[in-house]
Amino acid sequence: MRPLSECRLYTFLDSGYIAPGDFAKTAHALCQGGSDLIQLRLKGFPLSEARRVANEIAPILRDYGTGLVINDHLELAQEMDADFVHLGQEDFFDAGFQSVSELRGPGKLKAGLSTHGVSQAERAVKAGADYVAIGPIYSTPTKPTAAAVTLQYVRWAAQNISIPWFSIGGIQLQNLDEVLASGARRICVVSAILKAPDIADACHEFKKRIISAEH
Repeated sequence: MRPLSECRLYTFLDSGYIAPGDFAKTAHALCQGGSDLIQLRLKGFPLSEARRVANEIAPILRDYGTGLVINDHLELAQEMDADFVHLGQEDFFDAGFQSVSELRGPGKLKAGLSTHGVSQAERAVKAGADYVAIGPIYSTPTKPTAAAVTLQYVRWAAQNISIPWFSIGGIQLQNLDEVLASGARRICVVSAILKAPDIADACHEFKKRIISAEH
C-alpha cells in the first residue's frame, strides 16, 4: 500500500450496509474507485465469521495496493498481518493499553484510534497512534447515538495534529467542500459511498474533490 501520509480516501466494508455475500464485490468497487484504505467493520460478527470475510477480501485489497484496516478485532489483525487495526477509545484506553507499541506484536501492524474531542486526540497522539479519526463531524446513521463534534474540531485538528488524521461522520458530497475548507485533507466515508448507485463512481468523485483541495 501507499504510505499513510499519501492516503486521502478511507472507505468501509460495513456489515450495516452490505449484504453477507457482497463483501468481495464491494471491495472490488471500492478499490476501483480509488480507496486508499478500507476498514472492515463487522459489528456483532463472531471472530470466526470475521476471519472468513477478512481472508476473502484481503487478496483483493492487496492486488490493488489498498491498505486493509481491521476494526476492533485486534487478534484477527495480528493473526493475518493486516496493515492496520482501528480501535475506539473504550477498546484501547479503557482496555488498559497505554501505548500503540503494545498492539504491534512481531508484524508490521499499525493502529488508528477514534477521537471525539481535543483531549482524546492529544492522548491518542501521545500514545503513538499512527493516525486518528476526527469525528463524527455531522450526525450520522452509522453511529446514531454519537454527538456531532462539528467543524470546529476539524479546524483545531488542522492547526494542532501533526500525524495523519481523517475526518469522519456524516460526510457527503453536499458537505464535503466545507469539511475541506476547514482544513481536512483526509476523509472517511461510509454510507454516502456504500449507499451510492455506483460505488466506484462515488469513490472517484470524493477522491477527485479531496485532491483538488490540495491545489
